[in-house]
Amino acid sequence: MNVAAAIRARDPAELPGKRDEDWRWTDLRGLIRQVPEPSAQVDAAAVGAGPFDALAEDSIVVANGQGAAHIGVEPGETKVVALRVVSRGDGAHAARVSVDVEAAGRLVLLETYEGDAGSYLSQTGLLFSLGKDAAVERIVLASDGAEGVTVSQAQVELAPGAAFAQTVLTGGARRQRIETLVRHPGGHASLRLDGVYLLAEKRHADQTTVVTHEGLHGVTEQLTKGVVRDQARGVFQGRIVVTEGADHTDARMGHHALILSDRAEVDAKPELEIYADDVACAHGNTVGALDEDALFYARQRGIPEPEARAMLTEAFIGEVVDRIEHEPAREIARAWAAERLRGG
Repeated sequence: MNVAAAIRARDPAELPGKRDEDWRWTDLRGLIRQVPEPSAQVDAAAVGAGPFDALAEDSIVVANGQGAAHIGVEPGETKVVALRVVSRGDGAHAARVSVDVEAAGRLVLLETYEGDAGSYLSQTGLLFSLGKDAAVERIVLASDGAEGVTVSQAQVELAPGAAFAQTVLTGGARRQRIETLVRHPGGHASLRLDGVYLLAEKRHADQTTVVTHEGLHGVTEQLTKGVVRDQARGVFQGRIVVTEGADHTDARMGHHALILSDRAEVDAKPELEIYADDVACAHGNTVGALDEDALFYARQRGIPEPEARAMLTEAFIGEVVDRIEHEPAREIARAWAAERLRGG
């Protein structure tokens, strides 16, 4: 099943659905009975400023899927680039983005998904290629509309010695899936995959990752935290595969979520598949409510309950936000999260 192919052919049978194991909690085929007409053209110059524009040397706007984008970093070069994936109005659109970072290059990619109130279907395919000793920090801020359906699918190819760090922050959509697939070569390459989902009303967010370790001495660290309320639904699927011969792999995954209402839902599926002997791998998963003792303690000190709840949830997801290395982007992410938590 292929979302981009479904959009091109306007064939809903191509959409993934609940019979596809990796999509059973994000059923697009059951939701979309007819693929919308192609989205209208949008003038990229008229979409306004993005949340990260002031931090970037270059800003690339992909509006309603118009045009493929390429980001290149030469050997030893350092860049900060804002990539804006914008959806406007009803309709369906798909886009491709390639990112090539040559040996010892450095890239901070500030990536946003910006949707309006339209009933759009959007797919974005990204291909990252990192040369030897290259480094990428990818910070994703997803602010889709409540009626939008968005799928972002990234494939990451690492060379030995490369470092790829990712933080995804999302408020969800009608349906939303942000997927990252990584081929890890070992060779002392390092990988960090983090995520935050803050969901309210009937919004849905799916963060899915698959990391395949294929060589000696690879490192993966992963931490995702979520907060859901009302009738929202959060999905986390994380799979780490250590192939035969990928000895001395160090891979750790954690997912933790707070459910703040009786009708909210979190579905989590952390997995380790290990075919090598000498490895250090672990995963953890917790889903629960706010600590009532901590809430009582805060209220006893005169803090109103809504503010106390916001403070506790901010502290809960703060561990993930604090791991963002780019300081100005980290502050924008922190403000974005605080606004949603306190507004909810």
